[in-house]
Amino acid sequence: MRIFQKGFNYSQDGQGNRLVYHLQGCNMRCPWCSNPEGMSPSGTLFVEPDWLLDSVCPHGAISGKKLNRSKCATCEQRECLTIHRNKGIYLSCVQQETRQTVEDILSASPMFYDGGGVTFTGGEPTMQAEALAEVLASVKAEDIHTAIETNGSYPGLPEMFPLIDQLIIDCKQIDPDKHKAATGISNVRILENLTQAAGNHPRVHIRVPMIGKVNDSQEDVQNFIRFFRKLAGPNVTFEILTYHEYGKNKWEQCGLNYQMGDAHIDSRKAAEARQAFRDAGLNYQTT
Repeated sequence: MRIFQKGFNYSQDGQGNRLVYHLQGCNMRCPWCSNPEGMSPSGTLFVEPDWLLDSVCPHGAISGKKLNRSKCATCEQRECLTIHRNKGIYLSCVQQETRQTVEDILSASPMFYDGGGVTFTGGEPTMQAEALAEVLASVKAEDIHTAIETNGSYPGLPEMFPLIDQLIIDCKQIDPDKHKAATGISNVRILENLTQAAGNHPRVHIRVPMIGKVNDSQEDVQNFIRFFRKLAGPNVTFEILTYHEYGKNKWEQCGLNYQMGDAHIDSRKAAEARQAFRDAGLNYQTT
């Protein structure tokens, strides 16, 4: 299991106090992503320029506090990670055996108060579906509450429902062309999995990350409402989150270009969209 971040969080990643694992790898390429270091399945070289030293790389890839990543692409030795380890450059993720992950979760269980437990997010956690299912099954057998935060695109997601106590799914667009333009992949499977979850999972929370010029028009909001009405039931809750730039600096540290313009959502527009969800009879829940 490849993990790029873990830590405790209260209520935002599922009920109660939770141990949250961010798993490496994502099949989407959302340009607003706040965790760009989690996109590449094999991990990303993450740079802290203030601590970057030329001497760390014997192949001349580091000069003047900058990393020439084209040289890194063909480097097999990676002395910067294996010999000259320092906090100026490091791989975004660590590899851990699933057995160790289970042991770590069980050790942390005294902290799972107010109905808490463990949450797997990303990246996209189902990119590591086999390892994820193994860990979920093991901790559920020990009565640990489980949750995942997913983009909903994994074909085998419905088969994992029995392992997941709380299912949190993003829905970024209803229009298929707009979805592919924004994320790089189709939303057909996502909408199918949302429908399956609403009909077959006991606790589903659907989140819309509202992004300016991506899914914030009146037409977009009405499209969400029309589709979500088909899913509405006592087991399904909905929430609108709004664009932020918390991960903007990390894009440069990963050697990526942050290409979002002003995608902020006016507070009044966000409030109106949230109220439109409520007025449509959707069970709105703020986390």
